[in-house]
Amino acid sequence: MYQFTEDCLTGIEQIDNEHRYLFQLIHMTDELLKSDEDIRMTAMNLLKELKEYTQTHFTNEEAYMEKMKDPELPRQKEAHRAFIVRVEEFDVTKFDDAHLRTAVLSLLEYLSHWLFHHILGSDVFIGKFESPFAFTEKYHTGISLVDEEHEKLFEIIERANDLIHAEFLHDKYDRIVEILEELKEYTIFHFNDEEEYMKKIGYPMLEAQKTAHEGFVEELNAVKLEELDENQEEYLNHLLKFLLKWLSGHIMGMDKRIGEFERSDQ
Repeated sequence: MYQFTEDCLTGIEQIDNEHRYLFQLIHMTDELLKSDEDIRMTAMNLLKELKEYTQTHFTNEEAYMEKMKDPELPRQKEAHRAFIVRVEEFDVTKFDDAHLRTAVLSLLEYLSHWLFHHILGSDVFIGKFESPFAFTEKYHTGISLVDEEHEKLFEIIERANDLIHAEFLHDKYDRIVEILEELKEYTIFHFNDEEEYMKKIGYPMLEAQKTAHEGFVEELNAVKLEELDENQEEYLNHLLKFLLKWLSGHIMGMDKRIGEFERSDQ
């Protein structure tokens, strides 16, 4: 039987732990089959737990990929469905005791082979594609309040982007205006929070931060969609790219230093 090795690590803790348990589950069942355990009960317990845990794992994995906007998600879903169908097709009642052990061993061989090759061929690449709208660990400042609000800003920009590119959604102009207004209001709210936090810890670069914040708010205030008669989508695409580039650059270039300052002062 295949075993979970370092080659199977994706670097995503939850996914790696769930993969590790799936291999353990298959290995434990294989060991039970070699003992004097009731083969029929062993097979039934295996299938029950395998179905439940596999479904949980696939749901978690697909949710992570969806969050990361991983383009391989549709192909992963198809592979997951095929695996589940194979497990559900195995019917313990079709085999007598003389042939059941061989049938279960054959199933375990298929499952371990599939899992091993699926992980190495697909899962190890999860997260290697990074959506520009994904608020990943590289943006973390180590300050919970700041990180949570940054993540919210990324989420608002992503919603605006999804709406702009919603091909079959009619009358989306008003909703785009609403989202951009939400972005402006939340940005101002966040900047106030961040500046109050910097003031509280005596951050020496507070004034530079205020200047940067004011410049960004001015850019948001300059957005006048109602004055655009044509090429609205092109304008919005350029706008979102600018907002995302400014925000990510500001976090990496300035905001992360707030956390570094606070940690060095402790």
